[in-house]
Amino acid sequence: MDVEPNDLLLFARIVEAGSFSRAAERVKLPKSTVSRRLALLETTLGERLLQRTTRKLVVTEFGASLYEHARRLADEVDAAGALAQHRQGTPSGKLRISAPGDFANNLNEVIARFLARYPQVTLELDLSPRRVDLVAENFDIAIRMGDLPDDATLSARPITLEQPGLYAAPGYLALHGIPEHPDDLSAHDLLCILSRSGGAAPWVLTRGKVRWERALPARLTANSPDLLARIAARGAGIALSSSLFAQPYMQAGELVRVLPEWEMPSANGWAVFPSRKLMPAKTRVFLDMMQQACHEQGHGPAPAASAVHAV
Repeated sequence: MDVEPNDLLLFARIVEAGSFSRAAERVKLPKSTVSRRLALLETTLGERLLQRTTRKLVVTEFGASLYEHARRLADEVDAAGALAQHRQGTPSGKLRISAPGDFANNLNEVIARFLARYPQVTLELDLSPRRVDLVAENFDIAIRMGDLPDDATLSARPITLEQPGLYAAPGYLALHGIPEHPDDLSAHDLLCILSRSGGAAPWVLTRGKVRWERALPARLTANSPDLLARIAARGAGIALSSSLFAQPYMQAGELVRVLPEWEMPSANGWAVFPSRKLMPAKTRVFLDMMQQACHEQGHGPAPAASAVHAV
């Protein structure tokens, strides 16, 4: 049986993209050509690889087995392309990055330095809280907070350590009183993080071996700790935010820490990228600059101490 390697590679791209249209865009071929070549591969193998419905593609049992071989071929092709770019010496091409807007606001200087240092790289930033599909949407880097789901197609590098805390304006506390225990928080106007399922995420505080956890009524919920810090600095209530966003307001005397003897669970910030044996130069240099900047700001590990993790 004579199987065309390019058709195996195309099959892998279709599975990764989840549709013929997105696969066609990625490989820069007409959708009709992609569909025809997949049909030819199925005819050659004598087996159906994909079940096509009006809404999605479903990989058959045989297709899933074949995909393991096709994916390794695709990985080798990606590695060859990465090697070519790695050897160029000067990073070039388009670098697509997905990041929460809050986090990107702290990268202004990094982005400006990167653009000045690497004129042959163009940046495309998607600043939204949505969780993009790096492989299907062809992103190079995504910034994600907290725990990462298992995904063999991705790797991650820790770049920042977020330390949440409670903050309020001195004027608000003078008017409403200073909480002395977490139980006192329910009497205050609270500015809370919006959970992924909707509503305010529960607050968890620890002091030594004592753990306090409760879902509290919120005056404001938002998926932006930066916004919560800014609203709290204007006297609207007690906000759960990160030291990364609260620090400038504390230095200006506009925010103070509430219940400072109580700690909240920290969260890692990760740079997630497609798993490759060799990382493209444009991706590597941006990750290095971003990680160095986070470390210099006191919110991330030293670059030398940072390891790449499989997701």
